[in-house]
Amino acid sequence: MSVFESISDASTKAVDKSELYLKKSHEFYKLKIFQQLSISISMVFKAVAIGGALIIGVTFMAIAMAFYIGALLDNYALGFIIVGSLFVITAFILFLMRKFINTLVIQKLSKSFFKHDKGL
Repeated sequence: MSVFESISDASTKAVDKSELYLKKSHEFYKLKIFQQLSISISMVFKAVAIGGALIIGVTFMAIAMAFYIGALLDNYALGFIIVGSLFVITAFILFLMRKFINTLVIQKLSKSFFKHDKGL
């Protein structure tokens, strides 16, 4: 076997290995995208399901509390105004804490999103 045949054989093997590497990398990234997409969709679905149930529960509790406070004060409208004011105050506090909430959400999501990348 001549030197040129040896170089040709080595370069052919290198090309084959490169193609295999590219195929495997492509498969890996397809799986990685599928994994992250399924995790993200799962988190959104859980948030919508749990959030929906929570909103319904909070709504009924708020109505019940408004009727209860209204019955105590002999004025149902005042009970609803008090409960509504509590929600407005809570919303204002959450508005003031929005940067903290954003940071917290990003930290939690980044831990679950990038936890599998440590082994790369």
